[in-house]
Amino acid sequence: MATGNTLLVFMPNDNEPPASGYATLDSRNQHPVLDFDASAVERAVFSGVLPRHYGGGGLTVYLHVSASGITSGNYIFDVAFERIGDGQQDVDADGFATVQSLAATAVPATDGHVDIVSIAFTDGAQMDSVAVGEKFRIYVERDADNASDTAAADIELHAVEIKET
Repeated sequence: MATGNTLLVFMPNDNEPPASGYATLDSRNQHPVLDFDASAVERAVFSGVLPRHYGGGGLTVYLHVSASGITSGNYIFDVAFERIGDGQQDVDADGFATVQSLAATAVPATDGHVDIVSIAFTDGAQMDSVAVGEKFRIYVERDADNASDTAAADIELHAVEIKET
């Protein structure tokens, strides 16, 4: 399989919210979204299996986001992988790898427009060494506590796309 191909897509309804500090399911003109508040760090969690056609190497996570009613300010997201694999993770505890962060990014200049931003993960530790055919989880978290996150409204997550790099 050639690099650059989409491996997985997660939609808002695929979220497996943590017990607390979770993004809330909402809709915008009948489009499901997950709302990440401006005043609190919130997270969404998605589970998948790395497809058998994955060719190895790194992954890029694309976040499809919009801002709720604002056209200025910056937002920041953190993303991390957790390898479940075959005998790799005790599922009674979390074992996410170190987060990779999106630099402060300006909200779209037109309310309602969707921004597609990306975070690259090198093969190995950054993606928790998830291998072909293994189950994994990924979390997406708005870093609202970061002083560079200045968007004064919800950031809406429309989709998470994982591609080969």
